[in-house]
Amino acid sequence: MLEIVILAAGKGTRMCSAKPKVLHTLAGKAFVSHVIDRAHELEADGIKVVIGHGAEQVEKQLAEPGIEFVEQTEQLGTGHAVQQVLPRLHAEATVLILYGDVPLIKTNTLKRLITKVSETSMGLLTIELANPAGYGRIVREDGEVTAIVEQKDATKEQMQITEINTGVMAVKGAHLQQWLPALSNENAQGEYYLTDIVAMARSNDVLVETVQAASESEVMGVNNRVQQAELERFYQRGIAHDLMIAGATLLDPARIDCRGVLTTGSDCVIDVNCIFEGEVSLGDNVHIGANCHLKDTSIGDNTQIFSNTYIEESQLGEDCLVGPFARLRPGSVLAQKAKIGNFVETKKAYIGKGSKVNHLTYVGDAELGENVNIGAGAITCNYDGANKHKTIIGDGVFIGSNTALVAPVTLAKGTTIAAGSTITSSSQENQLVVARTKQRNIDGWRRPVKK
Repeated sequence: MLEIVILAAGKGTRMCSAKPKVLHTLAGKAFVSHVIDRAHELEADGIKVVIGHGAEQVEKQLAEPGIEFVEQTEQLGTGHAVQQVLPRLHAEATVLILYGDVPLIKTNTLKRLITKVSETSMGLLTIELANPAGYGRIVREDGEVTAIVEQKDATKEQMQITEINTGVMAVKGAHLQQWLPALSNENAQGEYYLTDIVAMARSNDVLVETVQAASESEVMGVNNRVQQAELERFYQRGIAHDLMIAGATLLDPARIDCRGVLTTGSDCVIDVNCIFEGEVSLGDNVHIGANCHLKDTSIGDNTQIFSNTYIEESQLGEDCLVGPFARLRPGSVLAQKAKIGNFVETKKAYIGKGSKVNHLTYVGDAELGENVNIGAGAITCNYDGANKHKTIIGDGVFIGSNTALVAPVTLAKGTTIAAGSTITSSSQENQLVVARTKQRNIDGWRRPVKK
């Protein structure tokens, strides 16, 4: 049985923010949400989150089935935090203790740590640092861990130790029930240190077995905005590395942000400063121009997205052309060889095969057939101030520039709409529709002058 305790009660004063520290983000996701993901991957039987500062806000954002929240009303140290959970822990369980501000901990590392737990042993995650300043030191005798000494309590000799405590440990529930009530706050900080149970373990003939983290970044906590930015870049470098190994071309691997899951087919090219949110999939031979932002979107083979384009919750077929400076809002669907040009916005619109919406146009709540051509400045007037209405455009329809299509309206196959028309009623097949007021030329007109 595996129970996971996540400590997430701290204020994070050095973040200089009204938001609880654990809700600040890495790759678009709260620090603590990354840690919860690891707990799910480990298939934990129970997840307990200790909350304190901003408790209501943290609980509201993280609430989901299987997560229990335990409030630490006073922040009196890590040992005190775990004490709050103690009545909810099972004696027979392996208890893994994690931190809500350490977002890059790896599942495989935690699996190795869990294997160290038995009736006569516990697991402790450590790492060797060239500069261990600020961290608790691992004290060993004859190679075995005997204690963890916080820097403020360390002797001059102990300060030279380079193996440090990450805070992450795995312990039998029965051992925590025995040791946590015995913690003392007689130290420089006046706090109850969770690390003191290591010495208790040794005095009870419980072996402290260590596992080394693969890198410092994996166990690095976030205390300020500088560290947050450092972890963000580390994380994004890892994503970029994996994308390139999978065959994608990144024109500058240092200038890509993936805030979710990005999958790419073969021979994809991604230019600089692109952002990918949620779940984004690119087919084969997809080209993404500079400064594009894609969210929860799928892109078909051989499609090109030109620079400065925003696409959200949309599906693009094969051989499409989109942008530059286009915006595809949720519910936009492009069939094969559809084209969306510059300064075009779509929303809940189906653009049929080979249809073109080239520039300066809004198409919302609309269904376009095949080979439709929409001229510059044309719009669908889909909202009457209270309700949305649909525009249906048949195959081969040609819409002249500066046309307003007042929904609900249906344009039959082959219809041609004269430029500058306001269309309020449906057409028949192959009709020319002209809806303009008569032009008047007024002599002697005097323009207004500025007073």
